[in-house]
Amino acid sequence: MIALRRMRGQNLVLAILAALWVATIIGLSALSPAMFNAGTLTNILQFSTILSLVALGQTLVILSGGAGIDLSIGGTVSLSAMLAMLAFKTGMPIALVPPACILIGLLLGAINGLLVTRLRILPLIATLGTLFIYSGSALALTGGAAMSGVPAWMLAWGRGTIASLPLPFITIALPAFIVAGIVLLWTAWGRWIYAMGFNERSARLVGIPVDRVRFLIYTISGGLGGLAGLISLAWLGSGRPNIGQNLELESLTAAMLGGVAIVGGRGGVGGVLAAVLLLVTLKTGLLRLNVNTVWQVGIVGILLIAVLIADRLTTHRR
Repeated sequence: MIALRRMRGQNLVLAILAALWVATIIGLSALSPAMFNAGTLTNILQFSTILSLVALGQTLVILSGGAGIDLSIGGTVSLSAMLAMLAFKTGMPIALVPPACILIGLLLGAINGLLVTRLRILPLIATLGTLFIYSGSALALTGGAAMSGVPAWMLAWGRGTIASLPLPFITIALPAFIVAGIVLLWTAWGRWIYAMGFNERSARLVGIPVDRVRFLIYTISGGLGGLAGLISLAWLGSGRPNIGQNLELESLTAAMLGGVAIVGGRGGVGGVLAAVLLLVTLKTGLLRLNVNTVWQVGIVGILLIAVLIADRLTTHRR
């Protein structure tokens, strides 16, 4: 207890999330003793791979301040996967599907960045609008039907494991978080992002190119969404136009639960990854207990509100 009181910042967030994760596993195991095994671990990490990439992009957007938020990220995941599959179906070489997913995601993210930095549209409104555009386009292009035909070599990677650890999680998600952590902690770009979130006016006065950095962050968020779309293709074996549904809510919850301040300028990526694992473990357990998905979404919403209230109380106390 004394050690817990001495912890600060991300260390405290990680300790709390670890305790919640252990409590969640114990509670769910008590309700269903056979629930957790090697197969369940693999499934949790597979689901976590997609959500973690989306949450990482959301985290960078929020950290940079300016009321930053990316509500379109779920639509970006869906549309990037569907457009890449459509291009493949119309003759594009299959080897270009992975870069196509990422490039499409980058383009969709850049559109958000232009709306926010050039047209000065409030991020909440801009990305809400593009959410409907991207998600609606993904459904309209295919009539809501899934697109099959993902090649075997992509499936071998997307479904492959090493000691029950999914290859996409090992080769994509973990490296992405490591690189993001290094950039935020030990580079000028990272210091600029924190400075923008902490006090944007001061950041502009000291010469930080706020609009350029913010545009780049929205573009990166879109690229991570495109990467998540690629992983969904390789894992599920088909392009599904609704694969990004509710990812905007879950990614926002993971960022807040991971210790990122909603106003920006405070937080880190380690807590966000831990929060993703906690959320996916909870949802997987509820799914195994046959709890309706509507209630699962409701629980995520309750967590989001609770975290925002806790953040407001903590800020007021400081």
